[in-house]
Amino acid sequence: MITESLESKKKRSLEIIKRLKKTFPDAAIELNFKTPIELVVATILSAQCTDKRVNMVTPALFKKYKSAKDYAKANVKTFEKEIRSTGFYRAKTKNITGCMKEIVKRFGGKVPSRMEDLVTLPGVGRKTANVILGNIFGTPGLVVDTHMRRLANRLGLTRQQDPVKIEMELNGMIPQKEWTLFSHLIIWHGRRTCFARKPKCAECSINTLCPSREDVKHVSVGLIKAR
Repeated sequence: MITESLESKKKRSLEIIKRLKKTFPDAAIELNFKTPIELVVATILSAQCTDKRVNMVTPALFKKYKSAKDYAKANVKTFEKEIRSTGFYRAKTKNITGCMKEIVKRFGGKVPSRMEDLVTLPGVGRKTANVILGNIFGTPGLVVDTHMRRLANRLGLTRQQDPVKIEMELNGMIPQKEWTLFSHLIIWHGRRTCFARKPKCAECSINTLCPSREDVKHVSVGLIKAR
């Protein structure tokens, strides 16, 4: 197996970004929110849940709970019922109410703008923190969700499976100013073209840059059988 150099991956990454920008010129976060508090809540709810489902649940929440203090004082049983359809509602309720209590107690009710502070909050890991940093504070952040992990491996940009290791490796090849947009582009591509089970390789705008595309796999299988 030929090992691709870091410089080659960097060049290929830039071309991937260039093509995906043309394919998805409107790529952006698909969670609906207006304030930092709303984004924190929506992002925590989005764990193992579709953005579409979250966006169906949050309008009522955002109308009822306006501030971190409102969420911190929320009745647990009532809140569980309000977010039940997003799945894992007990854990999410605990994380959201716990997170908001910390934001009120330690940050005066305002969402902190530093990674080192964000990751100390209940329910907030590096993925959620990068979503907040990139979409609220304009601080570049590379979001490693299920789509990013799957596509980064398919594209041969990394062999890592651990989200933090994937983030660190990609950070070394993607220009920092592109981290947030790259995240949006990859997520959009994963949701619309590069599906987990049946990716649309023939319709993919970056298929010639992908070592996992269908024609390459078929060639590989043919070579193995020929041997």
